[in-house]
Amino acid sequence: MTAIKHALQRDIFTPNDERLLSIVNVCKAGKKKKNCFLCATVTTERPVQVKVVKVKKSDKGDFYKRQIAWALRDLAVVDAKDAIKENPEFDLHFEKIYKWVASSTAEKNAFISCIWKLNQRYLRKKIDFVNVSSQLLEELPKVTEESVPSGENQSVTGGDEEAVDEYQELNAREEQDIEIMMEGCEYAISNAEAFAERLSRELQVLDGANIQSIMASEKQVNILMKLLDEALKEVDQIELKLSSYEEMLQSVKEQMDQISESNHLIHLSNTNNVKLLSEIEFLVNHMDLAKGHIKALQEGDLASSRGIEACTNAADALLQCMNVALRPGHDMLLAVRQQQQRFSDLREHFARRLASHLNNVFVQQGHDQSSTLAQHSVELTLPNHHPFHRDLLRYAKLMEWLKNTDYGKYEGLTKNYMDYLSRLYEREIKDFFEVAKIKMTGTTKESKKFATLPRKESAVKQETESLHGSSGKLTGSTSSLNKLSVQSSGNRRSQSSSLLDMGNMSASDLDVADRTKFDKIFEQVLSELEPLCLAEQDFISKFFKLQQHQSMPGTMTEADDLDGGTLSRPHNSGTPLPVSSEKDMIRQMMTKIFRCIEPELNNLIALGDKIDSFNSLYMLVKMSHHVWTAQNVDPASFLSTTLGNVLVTIKRNFDKCISNQIRQMEEVKISKKSKVGILPFVAEFEEFAGLAESIFKNAERRGDLDKAYTKLIRGVFVNVEKVANESQKTPRDVVMMENFHHIFATLSRLKISCLEAEKKEAKQKYTDHLQSYVIYSLGQPLEKLNHFFEGVEARVAQGIREEEVSYQLAFNKQELRKVIKEYPGKEVKKGLDNLYKKVDKHLCEEENLLQVVWHSMQDEFIRQYKHFEGLIARCYPGSGVTMEFTIQDILDYCSSIAQSH
Repeated sequence: MTAIKHALQRDIFTPNDERLLSIVNVCKAGKKKKNCFLCATVTTERPVQVKVVKVKKSDKGDFYKRQIAWALRDLAVVDAKDAIKENPEFDLHFEKIYKWVASSTAEKNAFISCIWKLNQRYLRKKIDFVNVSSQLLEELPKVTEESVPSGENQSVTGGDEEAVDEYQELNAREEQDIEIMMEGCEYAISNAEAFAERLSRELQVLDGANIQSIMASEKQVNILMKLLDEALKEVDQIELKLSSYEEMLQSVKEQMDQISESNHLIHLSNTNNVKLLSEIEFLVNHMDLAKGHIKALQEGDLASSRGIEACTNAADALLQCMNVALRPGHDMLLAVRQQQQRFSDLREHFARRLASHLNNVFVQQGHDQSSTLAQHSVELTLPNHHPFHRDLLRYAKLMEWLKNTDYGKYEGLTKNYMDYLSRLYEREIKDFFEVAKIKMTGTTKESKKFATLPRKESAVKQETESLHGSSGKLTGSTSSLNKLSVQSSGNRRSQSSSLLDMGNMSASDLDVADRTKFDKIFEQVLSELEPLCLAEQDFISKFFKLQQHQSMPGTMTEADDLDGGTLSRPHNSGTPLPVSSEKDMIRQMMTKIFRCIEPELNNLIALGDKIDSFNSLYMLVKMSHHVWTAQNVDPASFLSTTLGNVLVTIKRNFDKCISNQIRQMEEVKISKKSKVGILPFVAEFEEFAGLAESIFKNAERRGDLDKAYTKLIRGVFVNVEKVANESQKTPRDVVMMENFHHIFATLSRLKISCLEAEKKEAKQKYTDHLQSYVIYSLGQPLEKLNHFFEGVEARVAQGIREEEVSYQLAFNKQELRKVIKEYPGKEVKKGLDNLYKKVDKHLCEEENLLQVVWHSMQDEFIRQYKHFEGLIARCYPGSGVTMEFTIQDILDYCSSIAQSH
């Protein structure tokens, strides 16, 4: 260890002017044991710096390199882990905790002792030594002598602290003197006693020379003492002069103190005057209202534009004077309190004038607007309120001033505006909806003229009831036309059916015209209401200074105060409303003003639904579009909420229309005397689907229609099968085949994407029942022949070989010839002719399936013929028995029968 210490001192610390005092061989705790050295060092130059240096052996060679150094003043805690038992582990707490394991406990103790000594001598800093034996710190020399090898403690712990600190290396001159002295002794170092005696003799010679030199300098000392006495006398004289000067300066100092105090008082007075002037200027500049503004507030004309502008400027100036931020103590001044009271009186007086004037404007607007109602009652338009809004918007800044200064009067104006405007809009909107109802029901001109006259509420109710009565008649006429169309489908072969068909076409055209007319009127109603509501909402926002475009959570509920006529107000009057409260206030005002829109729309929807249930399709598309448009502008606005509520009603009516159609399907009764043909609800589904596709083209609520399609088509499928099972006149397969063919043709033509599966199912059912009907019908023309060969197939199925069937008594060659002779070509043609007539009676002319069915029967008959021929060839080989007609005969028979009919 001594060799390592000297090597480290030479290679690392000496070039940096440092001395190595202690060293310990350590490795990090808990990791791979990579050894390194912790060194305690001090610098050779002052101020002395004490450090703990980590030295590590280089990976590339045998030399050591300095890795990291810590200043001892940064060391907070030295933890020896155990003060009783020997433990080589210890921790040093710098900016973080470093855990070490020494190669031996003795080295650890020596290093900790050195750290303690350096701390006591250089730092005077309280380093906490934890788990360190007090004996180790108190009896440092004894411990180090016992635990550390002599070679290691000679430079660190071999003496006291001062010896360690006073040790200095020999410089070059000292080394040179020692060498000269040793040369003079001819390097007789071996005889140390002789060398010591020589040195002592030389030292005595030097002492004698020093004493003689001191005695020779006694005269010079006496001369120096005389000079010192003379100097003391001169000092006494100077002190006397300084005392006299100090007495003279004392009076001057007193005079200067008086002048300084006087200057301080003058400066203080000037400062106070400047501050007082500043306060007066502040009050005059900020709390002085011009006479012109006072006159405008007291007598200004609120009817003219110039007067409104003057009042607005005066009100703003008054608000600035009232809201000025007074400095501490201003409110205790009498003049300030009097000025504030004068401002309050002005504010109250002007607020009363403004509120009274605006109330008069609201009342006058109601009278002026009601006088123009008769002009709009004939046409389906709503009166324009833009001029009224334009005139009132001149007062918008004054309303903002009133809102900030006197919220009570602002709220009163708001309530009065809602009261007057709600009555005005109620009259306008009710007359507007009456005109719409008249146009929808198509009443006479006399009733239109009657509608233009002013009338009371009771008269309006009576007219509405009469309109509803007429709508009931229209509904009855529509249903009777539908009955005519159903009857015409059952009696097409007579000449009267063509007349009924023409009547049905005219009725259908009439329905389309009425629905188109209703659609235009309903669209016009919504197109008139939407800009009216948006314009009023925009005006309310601008006039009453309420924010409406910021997004805010929550939507309006039915629990809002609609009938009380009051608005929710903040607890502190004059406090600005938050955005959410202002948004709620706009919706509450709109709901109060336009409270009649939703009931009137619901009445109009009920009337349209009563006129024709299919009108709900038009209304659903139109209302969905307007709701979508309103929600894009503001999802929580009054218009969006109201139209959304009405849309729910329309959706219910639409669902009710679908449910009614399904119920009508279930209640269908067919005639027992006539053939079924295309069922009425199948034709109605075709009409509904065609109408719906034309209405819902590019519509937003396509999903509602798809759901309705699914419900309707399921109902059609179920009830077609139900009617087919109940049919007595027409075979079940015919009913299923014709109706599912009609459904498949309808779905193929309309190309409804959500019904692709149902289209495939309808085609499959049509094909299956066509095949079933053909097989069932062909069993009758050659009945005995069919029975005979069924018996042959039964014997083969029982295990009898095909060539042995002819030996069976009931199925021998003679029986076969007998059966074949019963069906010559003439009889076969006659049977096919009867079959054609029977099929013609079963099928209806609407679907035009006769030729399709006949062709399928021809193919099936030929297949049976080939099957019979094959059985004869296999079961009766070499008998020479053949059918009395050929396949070509069958083709000719079928062709001639089809042409003859």
